[in-house]
Amino acid sequence: MKNTLILALRNLQRNRRRSVTTALAIIVGVCAILLFGGFSKDIMLGMQTDFVRHGGHLQIQRHGYFVYGAGNPRAYGIANYERVMDVLREDPALREMIVVVTPTLELGGVAGNFAAGASRTVYAEGSIAAEQSRMQAWNEYGFNDPLEVAPLENTSADAAVIGEGLARMLRLCGPLRVSDCAEPRDVATESAPEEGASAPGDVLALAAAEQSGAGAGASSGPRIDLLAASAHGVPNVGSFTVAKAQRQGVKELDDIYVALHLPAAQRLVYGAEAPRVTAIEVQLKHTAQLPEARRRIEALLASRFSGEPMQVLDFATLNPSYGQTIGMFDVIFEFVFVLIAAIVLFVVSNTMSTSVVERTVEIGTLRAMGDRRGDIQTLFVYEGLLLGLLGTVAGVLVALLVSFGVNRSGLMWTPPARVDPIALTVRVWGQWRQIGLTFVILAIVATVSSWWPARRASRLSIVDALRHV
Repeated sequence: MKNTLILALRNLQRNRRRSVTTALAIIVGVCAILLFGGFSKDIMLGMQTDFVRHGGHLQIQRHGYFVYGAGNPRAYGIANYERVMDVLREDPALREMIVVVTPTLELGGVAGNFAAGASRTVYAEGSIAAEQSRMQAWNEYGFNDPLEVAPLENTSADAAVIGEGLARMLRLCGPLRVSDCAEPRDVATESAPEEGASAPGDVLALAAAEQSGAGAGASSGPRIDLLAASAHGVPNVGSFTVAKAQRQGVKELDDIYVALHLPAAQRLVYGAEAPRVTAIEVQLKHTAQLPEARRRIEALLASRFSGEPMQVLDFATLNPSYGQTIGMFDVIFEFVFVLIAAIVLFVVSNTMSTSVVERTVEIGTLRAMGDRRGDIQTLFVYEGLLLGLLGTVAGVLVALLVSFGVNRSGLMWTPPARVDPIALTVRVWGQWRQIGLTFVILAIVATVSSWWPARRASRLSIVDALRHV
């Protein structure tokens, strides 16, 4: 076997130009597979990081809220959420895994800037700004992006943050310094409110009562009134100071998004009643801890809160686009892999077939010297194997070098659903499973592709081979 491998290597060196050309095709194929795989892996980890930063690894919700209760926070609110959070924080097993446990309240309503005669149905979210800022610091995968803080942090109790699209619709572009806010002259003229126009009296009365209830925490600035259904089904209005307009990345969300402080959102929905939340977000130190943490939380909820049915959902379930994106990239990766493998198959097969034709006399001589058909076939198969091994090893090394250069090139791009551009990175180093599979499969493809030419070479007639010109 050793002598056969040495002879196969010498044959590759003797036909150096053809060997190098074939190896280059394998190198390019390996690079294409690994670089695309590294790029798609980076996108998946980036999406996971965004979802975990904004909603945690896990969310505890009242059973059925995810499917039926998004528009009904009153019926699906968690009443004793503070006790639930205390139980999670004090549990010895979870204490080592949890980074942040924080409540949120989601609600729908109508936001209006009645001075401008503009209103819009909205999606509002109440949260604790300081804890949301702590969640923004999660960076398990080492992304080189600036640390963000929750836009509501260090703002007054009546503050709100809205999407830039919503700011345009409510005609708050000037006070909030929103760009690209020009409006067609005819539309602006026709839709402008009449002088002295205002909101309906009952809405103004509710807003005035809410503002007076907020007390000294109110601040000056552009204001909006938010109308929502209270716990008793009657409308309730809150008046809020818009601290900032912030792009949300997705136009549909940007046009409806309102962020509030949790107490203000609770007061809007539940009034003087005991406040509730629609979800408890749990952020872990590592994503790998998710299954264990989920089992432990479910066990605690079943034993300590059996009277209030709650369920635990992970970030992938809460964000179906995550699984859809992973599935899409998996299909593309498999297509690219099969395409590259087919190219390697035909390139190596063509190279070995040409080599058989050129070395027909040599094959006849070896057979005349006593080599068996199996020896001839093994020789050519070993040549294909060596080509595959050399090409895949070199391809892995080149892919690592290219990814190293790309990651330090400073190139920027804006992924889908992101607002700001981020550094373009390709994660090849560390993806050992992907590297190993690519190496093994393409090496096997190169070996298998040389089998048919090797079989044809082994079946040449000695007499015909020796007189071949």
